Amino acid sequence: MRKMIKSMKFRRRREARTNYKSRIALVSSGLDRITVRKTSRKIVSQIFRYDEKGDVALLYADSSELSAFKWPSRSNRPTAYLLGLLLAKKIKADSKLKSAEFILDIGLSSPVKNSIPFVFAKGCIDGGIKLRSGISIDEKTYNCSDAKYAKELKEKDPEKYKKQYSAYIKAGIEADALGSLFNKTKELILNAG
Repeated sequence: MRKMIKSMKFRRRREARTNYKSRIALVSSGLDRITVRKTSRKIVSQIFRYDEKGDVALLYADSSELSAFKWPSRSNRPTAYLLGLLLAKKIKADSKLKSAEFILDIGLSSPVKNSIPFVFAKGCIDGGIKLRSGISIDEKTYNCSDAKYAKELKEKDPEKYKKQYSAYIKAGIEADALGSLFNKTKELILNAG
């Protein structure tokens, strides 16, 4: 009787941590990769350069760094956009990366229109870096335009407002003022020297 040989997938594929088909396509482009990952509390971004011995991390930014610009660290679209601007600012300050072109690596995230990785990429592009993509995103998806909703909710149902925006209230930020805070933070990042 003949034995069946079972082929085993790579460990990171079995753990659902790496899609090797996608990774090969990204690495073979020859460009540095901007990775963006969403956790339950923040958004993390890094720039990696391929090396035979293992990827080399060139730059790092996460949403907790936005607290220096008075923006609360969250895992949402406005934060993703502002983090993209911040990463673009860091890239411009790094002389080795200034004129480079990049490719977006969203990992195992589903490529859904207006999702956090693509809003992040829009922030990078608006920050002035070259990112190979065909991204077109409506500004309403990330600019805190729901502040009007928050104001109406605060008047109609204060309990629901407190529950829905409790993290912002705890941080001392009124949700109906998020739009102006977003614009102020955006200006601070763009004008930071």
